Amino acid sequence: MIKGENREINLGGRRVAYLLRSSARARNLRITIKPGGAVLAVKPRRLPESAVHNFLVQKSAWILEKIENSRSKRNILSSGSRADYKRHVETARQLALRKIGQFNQIYKINFNRLAIRDQSTRWGSCSRKGNLNFNYRIALLPEHLADYIVVHEMCHLRELNHSPRFWDLVAVAVPDYARRRKELRNDY
Repeated sequence: MIKGENREINLGGRRVAYLLRSSARARNLRITIKPGGAVLAVKPRRLPESAVHNFLVQKSAWILEKIENSRSKRNILSSGSRADYKRHVETARQLALRKIGQFNQIYKINFNRLAIRDQSTRWGSCSRKGNLNFNYRIALLPEHLADYIVVHEMCHLRELNHSPRFWDLVAVAVPDYARRRKELRNDY
């Protein structure tokens, strides 16, 4: 659960609820539209609330569009229950292991540990220690998108960034990675 203060604002004749959070680490005001259309505003501690209000009004068209897109989009990342996780975790593990084996014939990358997680914002991640983590929901995706996610995380074991070298590495196994990435972001 994200901590913050509940607020409301009128944007384009529509009442929009949002969560306002102050952060000592924030350097700029940031607006995020969460899955399902929830709005989060994170501001630097010293920024007055009136500046947040003005910024939200200034960005109202963008905010309203993102809320609508988020609500109409099929977002499997933010859906699911503990029972869904238990039902799909082993399928996801077997899928990830199979795909790692398949793509490791190309990459020859060693990894330490594989974990299947229930996350609401990520499809996968990796660590400097060589651990690969995947969201159990990869088992619910079309095969070509699961391929992209596994290759993406495997390539991070060589390049822990999104540099051109990283994307060149991804393109070895998934030459149309940009199309798949866009599909994953827009449709799931």
